[in-house]
Order: sequence, then structure tokens, then C-alpha cells
Amino acid sequence: MHRTYQPYTPVTCVLLKQRWDKNIYKCHRKKVHAARAVVDSGAPRVYQHLNVKLKKLQNEATRADVIDRDNRMLYNKIDHIMRTGGRTDNKNNYRNYSKSLNAAKHTRELVRVAEENSAILKRLAKTEPTCNYNHRNLLADWQESQQYLKNVSKYPTPLHVISRSPVRTIQGSGCDNK
Repeated sequence: MHRTYQPYTPVTCVLLKQRWDKNIYKCHRKKVHAARAVVDSGAPRVYQHLNVKLKKLQNEATRADVIDRDNRMLYNKIDHIMRTGGRTDNKNNYRNYSKSLNAAKHTRELVRVAEENSAILKRLAKTEPTCNYNHRNLLADWQESQQYLKNVSKYPTPLHVISRSPVRTIQGSGCDNK
């Protein structure tokens, strides 16, 4: 009995059920054989516009045309120099003309400023130096304010503040108030 066909579902005719199951199995095998892969394992598509950059080719062609044109122009210039002996017109006639259209006005302004400066210098030279400050009185005032500061301070004065001296004499200032 082990060789006989055993259907999964209960049937009245085992032989018919065996034929039906074989047909179903053959149909299934055909479908499996004809089935296509779901996962695409092939190479990706190659897009031509990514490999061949038309704008770059156009720019290169334009640049090549410009270079060719410039080379032709340079060749013609060299050819002209070779045919004519290479003489050039290098005279500069611009020295005869003034560089500025208002150079005269500018020079008049400079003369006026120089005259004003010399007048101010003469007035400064005529004045006597006046000194309204007595440095001894200023020193006494400063020492008095320092004493007041010491009296009202809670903490002692730092050394770097004490070391500064307010006495600064200017030699040759013309102010000798003693």
C-alpha cells in the first residue's frame, strides 16, 4: 500500500485525483520554469547623456575655434612684420599734451595753500609762549588728592599705583614758573 497514491483530500476516485494532481503539478512546473526573477541582478542601464557631455564638447570646439582664430591672426602679424622688415612706430607724442585738463587750476590751488601755510608759520613764530600752569601747584594738588584717596580707601593702595609719579618736566618748553 505504500506505493499507492495517497491524496491529501478525501476523494471517491483515487485515479482521477492522481491525474488531476499530476496536471496541476505540470502546470505549476511550467509556471515556475517561465517565471522571471524578481530581483534585478543585472548591470544598471547606461544613459548616454551622462557619458557623452555635449555641452563640454561644444565648449571645447568653441575654444579650439578661438585658439585657431588667434593663431591665424598672430601668424598674419608675424608674416606682415617679416615682409615689411619689422619697423614699428614707437614715437610718443603724448608728452606735448598735459595729462590733466585742470592742471593750471591745480597749481594755483597749491600756490594758495603754500602761501596760507607760510602766513600761519609767521604768526606762530611771532607769538610768545605763554604758560598758565604752575607745575609745583599741580604737583601739590595731586599729592593732596592722593592723600584724600588714602584716607577714604578701605584697602591699602596697590604698589603699581604708588610707583607712578605725576612729575613730568618738558625741557626747553619756555615755561619756567618756579
